[in-house]
Amino acid sequence: MQYVIYFLIAIGATTVGSLTGMGGGVIIKPLMDVLHGFDVQTIGVLSSLTVFSMSVVSIGKQMLAKTKIPFGTAIPLALGSVVGGLVGEKLLQVIVDALQANSAVTVVQNVVLSLLILAVFLYMKNKSHIPSKHLSGVVVSLLVGVFLGVCSSFLGIGGGPINVALIIYLFSFDTKTATVCSLVTILFAQISKLGTVALTTGFGAFDLSIAPVMIIGAIAGGFIGASLNKKCSEAAVEKAFNAVQLLVLAITIFNIIRNLMGG
Repeated sequence: MQYVIYFLIAIGATTVGSLTGMGGGVIIKPLMDVLHGFDVQTIGVLSSLTVFSMSVVSIGKQMLAKTKIPFGTAIPLALGSVVGGLVGEKLLQVIVDALQANSAVTVVQNVVLSLLILAVFLYMKNKSHIPSKHLSGVVVSLLVGVFLGVCSSFLGIGGGPINVALIIYLFSFDTKTATVCSLVTILFAQISKLGTVALTTGFGAFDLSIAPVMIIGAIAGGFIGASLNKKCSEAAVEKAFNAVQLLVLAITIFNIIRNLMGG
């Protein structure tokens, strides 16, 4: 039964993640916190493996479909996210060592995530009234990528909604273009995180028994989500994006309350 639950989490999260550019980790991480099956760092690794698998499939499918990818922005964003991923992983390790309590780290992650999601939700609902910037250039894209990489790795969410909203606001891209840019950034951020794990603790330090099931779900989710993204209108992708924000916000608040109450 455990394998079925984690497969459904992986395929559901990555389908939505591929469709909206959120990656899936923003759903996987808080849901796995709810299940209490693994510690914080193991959840981060499982989430990264799942999101990495989805992003490879999804980007590959988008490229085969000849989707327009603004590589001039996407590649510096992605490279910046690698650096940010290293910083975020280090930051997580520092906080884990300092707090010495799994529930305390979970609360910190979920508080930060809920605040970011609330900000993103409010922005996406009101973005027609908020003038976006028209930034460009390698340096700006690299710096934005570093910030997104830190968020991705520290929160264990694989980028998530923060990517899409920030890319729309700073670069004036439409939602679908921002989605593809976000997926490229997510892919590189996960390479960074998984590479860091491989070179430091190694994967043997984690209980990854559930990983094959989640990776299979992620591959399926990547195919389904990328197909839906091609078929759906801009407005439909945006509605799905906003609906998931509310779902994840509810899960993070539940996690905060439960961990604070010692549940």
